[in-house]
Amino acid sequence: MSDIVRTRIAPSPTGDPHVGTAYAALFNYAFARRHGGRFILRIEDTDRVRSNRPSEAMIFDALHWLGLSWDEGPDVGGPCGPYRQSERGELYREHVERLVAAGHAYPCFCTKDRLDGVRAGQQAAGAATLGYDGFCRSIPPVEAARRRRDESHVIRLAMPREGQCVVRDLLRGDITFEYAGIDDQVLLKSDGFPTYHLANVVDDHLMEITHVIRAEEWLSSLPKHAQLYHAFGWDPPVFCHLPLLRNADRSKISKRKNPVSLNYYRRAGFLPEALLNYLALMGWAMPDEREEFTLAEFAEALELERITLGGPIFDLEKLSWLNGKYLRGLPSEGLLERLRSGLLSDGYLLQVIPLVQERIEKLEDFVDYARFFFVGEVAYDAEALKKLVPKGRTPRDTAKTLKELLEEHLDALLDWQPAVLEGILRSFCERTGWSPNEAFMTLRVAVTGRPASPPLFDTMAVLGKEVCRQRIRRAQEIVKSMKTPETRPLT
Repeated sequence: MSDIVRTRIAPSPTGDPHVGTAYAALFNYAFARRHGGRFILRIEDTDRVRSNRPSEAMIFDALHWLGLSWDEGPDVGGPCGPYRQSERGELYREHVERLVAAGHAYPCFCTKDRLDGVRAGQQAAGAATLGYDGFCRSIPPVEAARRRRDESHVIRLAMPREGQCVVRDLLRGDITFEYAGIDDQVLLKSDGFPTYHLANVVDDHLMEITHVIRAEEWLSSLPKHAQLYHAFGWDPPVFCHLPLLRNADRSKISKRKNPVSLNYYRRAGFLPEALLNYLALMGWAMPDEREEFTLAEFAEALELERITLGGPIFDLEKLSWLNGKYLRGLPSEGLLERLRSGLLSDGYLLQVIPLVQERIEKLEDFVDYARFFFVGEVAYDAEALKKLVPKGRTPRDTAKTLKELLEEHLDALLDWQPAVLEGILRSFCERTGWSPNEAFMTLRVAVTGRPASPPLFDTMAVLGKEVCRQRIRRAQEIVKSMKTPETRPLT
């Protein structure tokens, strides 16, 4: 292991950059800077279906906006590259063959139908844990090697079947896992791509990562990772699992209860230094207990052992309060510069103006007509609320439809362009039985607060994904809470 502290952040490029990624990146960055070490960005893109380069680019852009730079990564290079897992396939295959040769892993030829049957049987029997039953583990190595030449297969880790695994976490001390409850994890998929567990351990070792500082949700992976380090004969890094960011109800932070996209906070006008300051307070406190400090001050003071495990609440109101303090601390020229770089930039105004220009008669009309382009939440007056629920539809049906549109179509959409949005909504209407007139009006009111606006999909494209999703989600909650009238008459 390196004598120099080396930390990493390893996001998956499968959607919007997540506030949880920024949270983990902040602590990894600050710890490396505190000890004069190196901070590495690695892209974990082995999910061939969901990983994409636009998401990767958004990760780079969001972290740069926050002021977090990395010493090694896909865009800056470094001595341990490549830094995209999709470009390291041969390394994983070489390492998995070492495990097979040493008896620490084995090929599994089970079909999906058989695996589904095993799981169904375990559920029917009321098994305490569900997992692979080790059927292929007893195949003689010579026979398994022969079958590998012609049959589709995966490679599984041969976990111990008895006893306990004890792994140390910096914040929790020794954690004990019963091997009996851990199945033989797939390491290499049938398409030759690694799973998270294999790629993660191989990369952390080859990139000489000294401290793995990641989210608490990965604690359950520790025994599998510990077994891999043991099988390879490698010394493990120091593990430090950060407490999960939580909603007010103590559930894991999610987009259904809090904005989680970093793009949302950037578009809403949160200052990056305020957001970083707030994330640093999640489970940690300055030795002198002050709440306002710079990134450099945080890095200088950070001691991982001071992190508390209470489950920090991500409170949007407190973040807004802190951001307000930062805004009020700016000189007027500084605030003007921030406005001109974002919400009032020439680029954004030039997107709004063509949609408004034909609909105003005086310059002062622009302010009122275009208001919904410049605010976070929109107000729904009585007339707008009536239009949110189409005639003949119930609030319950409308809320369900908005939820389905969001979760199954809009949340994962990357190409947020007018033609794409229109195509998705028309297809959605054909499938659900809603007419375009019904769906378009409901969506128009949801995102603008008005039954009349510039062209809907051009408006949505200019507002951007983060604002539209947040407004639709809020509209869905408002409709869901409507009690009367339960059904709007057709006439």
